[in-house]
Amino acid sequence: MVPRERLASGARALGITLSQDQLDHFDAYAAALEVGSRRFNLTAVADPVQVAEKHFLDSLTVLSVLPRGALHLIDVGTGAGFPGLALKIARPEISVTLLEATGKKVAWLRETVEMLGLSGLETLAERSEALAHDPIHRGRYDIVTARAVAPLAVLCELCLPFLRPGGRFIAQKSASGAEFETPAARRALSVLGGRVAEVRKVNHAALPNRVLVVIEQNGAVPSAYPRRPGLPAKQPL
Repeated sequence: MVPRERLASGARALGITLSQDQLDHFDAYAAALEVGSRRFNLTAVADPVQVAEKHFLDSLTVLSVLPRGALHLIDVGTGAGFPGLALKIARPEISVTLLEATGKKVAWLRETVEMLGLSGLETLAERSEALAHDPIHRGRYDIVTARAVAPLAVLCELCLPFLRPGGRFIAQKSASGAEFETPAARRALSVLGGRVAEVRKVNHAALPNRVLVVIEQNGAVPSAYPRRPGLPAKQPL
């Protein structure tokens, strides 16, 4: 079980109030994560306090840069559901798509979503390089999130094609990583029509050295992007 008061107080430090029902959901999520990690190697973090802080609270930091109201959000490379599933628990009104290429993780995610009884949440087993060319998903989302999946230049190619004009891509990074990766992503941003709107430092004692890189999509991404699977990582823009 997740340490409920530690999670609740940590969330309050981020300006977030979690209801008892939401804390129940995080409890159940943590229990599923513990069992699933033994089967599918979902996370190396096993200590309940660390799960609460390094996974749940870290995911919830994204709320500080999410617009209010109903949103369509896709979480690219979600893994065990971070940050997308945690955001759905905290913001039930948003529509969330969890995108993960590893089939075993997707099977676990689907079981967990069903167990939690959450609606307005879709889980897809697909590579972003392929799904981003699907007209059902290309240019359709208000928000794209990604948590430490790849360098920022690579993430821009994988994530920006999902955004509608004016939508935002939120990358969770270490402050040191963002300091190096943001300038390195300039060419990718120029090619793909994005711009860095903000780099926001996370102010929380349990989450030192964390920032949110917020990138705004100003127009349509050229149809050639993203390139074929594997190429964005091998040959970043």
